[in-house]
Amino acid sequence: MSTAADDERWMRRAIALAREQVGRTGDNPAVGCVIVQNGAVVGEGATADGGRPHAEEVALASAGERALGAVAYVTLEPCAERSNETASCAERLAAAGVARVVVACADPSVMADGRGARRLQSAGIAYDLGVLQSEAAGLYGGYQPRSQR
Repeated sequence: MSTAADDERWMRRAIALAREQVGRTGDNPAVGCVIVQNGAVVGEGATADGGRPHAEEVALASAGERALGAVAYVTLEPCAERSNETASCAERLAAAGVARVVVACADPSVMADGRGARRLQSAGIAYDLGVLQSEAAGLYGGYQPRSQR
């Protein structure tokens, strides 16, 4: 079981990964994701140059089957919908079988806006929002999310 100190440690790593990509992700926000299993990182990633793939995709590809039962630390709420008709990050995390998702900041974008959280929770995944939110919020000061439809 993760402690608050563990959550902060791994979220700081996710924030560092995202920070490296600020200004390189096109219209998409720079997001960091760290997947931890039994106290060890099994996968990590950040939003790629140009905005694709998303951080969760990169981290899940790195973790492979080790994501099953793991905790994912993500700097911004996972998307619930994608503009390119592929699986959303929330769907990918659920399909990988992560047990818990810890998020720093909510995403007001039409592609998330609480729906990513609800999708994960409806899949039986524990969801915690706000871990190191003030530290991560600086990553998203210039982020202009897609407006609601």
